[in-house]
Amino acid sequence: MAIRFDGRVAIVTGAGNGLGRAHALGLASRGAKVVVNDFGGARDGTGGSLSPAETVVEEIRKAGGTAMADGADVSNFEQVTAMVERATKEWGSVDLLCANAGILRDKSFTKLEVADWAKVLDVHLTGTFYCCKAVWAGMRERNYGRIVLTTSSSGLFGNFGQANYGAAKAGMVGLMNVLAEEGRKNNIKVNTISPTAATRMTEELLPPQALQLMKPEAITPAVEFLLSEDAPTRTIMGAGAGSFAVIRVLETEGVNLPQSEWTPDGVAAHFNAISDMSTAKALQGAFEQTQKYVAQAAARAGIKL
Repeated sequence: MAIRFDGRVAIVTGAGNGLGRAHALGLASRGAKVVVNDFGGARDGTGGSLSPAETVVEEIRKAGGTAMADGADVSNFEQVTAMVERATKEWGSVDLLCANAGILRDKSFTKLEVADWAKVLDVHLTGTFYCCKAVWAGMRERNYGRIVLTTSSSGLFGNFGQANYGAAKAGMVGLMNVLAEEGRKNNIKVNTISPTAATRMTEELLPPQALQLMKPEAITPAVEFLLSEDAPTRTIMGAGAGSFAVIRVLETEGVNLPQSEWTPDGVAAHFNAISDMSTAKALQGAFEQTQKYVAQAAARAGIKL
């Protein structure tokens, strides 16, 4: 059965251009009513205009869909709350959230200004928190919600000159991990997309022939899947140029050392075994790590738990 969003209300932030625009158009084409949110600022977050959002809304309406434009700044909780209230009043609910809004202020760490660090985290990480917080109570009350956060390979794997952006994007994974756990009992599923596409954020970084392969529309199928009724939860998907992957954080089985080797020299001596990835796995929660370490220590001490 084809994935559809008939009767669902979606908010897509940063939807005036690039990835957000593609996600908004895609969700609307599959039946969702869409709030096209965009502050309308420049790539560095300055300025502001509702025109980009209004243009996307017009595209959706011309194609027979339903949408409204909203210029809320995601780093302003009052504006985000008002956007959610407006959508709920107009259409009865907010069922889907794609937190996509972002800015770039790239500089090497030596040259990075405190204000540029703060602003990027404010938009990406705090802004995503604000959006999730604003929709959370309604999703719990209706016992349904689907949320997709937007991380980046810059945060997951590192990229020169993006300490602010990378830190914010890595924070998305921590936010997803906790919200996915807290949302389970109320049928709220929370996932993360790690996209790479030709947008105004990447257009200066790639040659033209590569950009032609990396259409924003190639990311949207993964986002739609992660927002669907039968979506997984607590999943990081990578997507770009028609490729799709799952990204996981793994921990090795590790080695429990006798107390006589609780020294940096002891760790160094056993580091090859400690870092052996052949038995690594993704832990399902923070306490699982604690339980594993305690079990290993108890086994060494001959203690039966």
